Amino acid sequence: MVSRHDVRVSGVPGAQPLVLAHGFGCDQHMWRLVAPHFEDAFTVVTFDHVGAGGSDASAYDPVRHGSLQGYADDVLAIVRELDLRDVVLVGHSVSAMVAVLAAVAEPDRFAKLVLVAPSPRYVDDDGYTGGFTEADIAELLDSLDSNYLGWSSTMAPVIMGNPDRPELGAELTASFCRADPEIARRFARVTFLSDNRADLAAVTTPTLVLQCTDDVIAPVSVGEHVRDAIPGAQMVLLDATGHCPHLSAPEATTAAIAAFLRD
Repeated sequence: MVSRHDVRVSGVPGAQPLVLAHGFGCDQHMWRLVAPHFEDAFTVVTFDHVGAGGSDASAYDPVRHGSLQGYADDVLAIVRELDLRDVVLVGHSVSAMVAVLAAVAEPDRFAKLVLVAPSPRYVDDDGYTGGFTEADIAELLDSLDSNYLGWSSTMAPVIMGNPDRPELGAELTASFCRADPEIARRFARVTFLSDNRADLAAVTTPTLVLQCTDDVIAPVSVGEHVRDAIPGAQMVLLDATGHCPHLSAPEATTAAIAAFLRD
């Protein structure tokens, strides 16, 4: 699993592990502005989901990876292979729910969860605002299926936000375009059609929700839903816009995580 997911380990050997899981269309490189701040006190682990970054795309299994549980099983396999315990698991975007599923499956292995811009369901439902209608998601997936590169160049800057800093949108676009397009299409379908609201109440691991003030993918109300549904969860509203605060506001993101870990 270490080779398959291009796992990188840095920081203090034998210290408490801090595992960073990237979101859809991203890879572990997206953590480069956050990870170094924890290397003086933690064993920092980054990796790529199958189909992203330096992962082995041939390891993609349509059945295993046909649900977010399969991606959670990958995370669990990595931490088992590295024999990691007392793990702080940080998940961005869809990997926030991957982190939830991993912690529910093996709660004794995890010390804390940090969910960055999480969403348990993207589609609106009765009494729940996910931010998208069913028609919105159908159109998004159709566009992605028909022209993945075109979709990436259009959507990445929107997802990133911060139009005054176009280099951020360009970086996310490039990341989307590096991903294996066929796996990315399938991962998008798994991501945007997921509904993990029922899993939140089963989390027993102390949890921090990091929410941006203006996120087109995961509105503030979604972050509040996650906070309220996970017993004892905390939420920090970052002074940041867009869906990727670890890139657009790494100082605020790092400070919020560090404060949570000190508690």
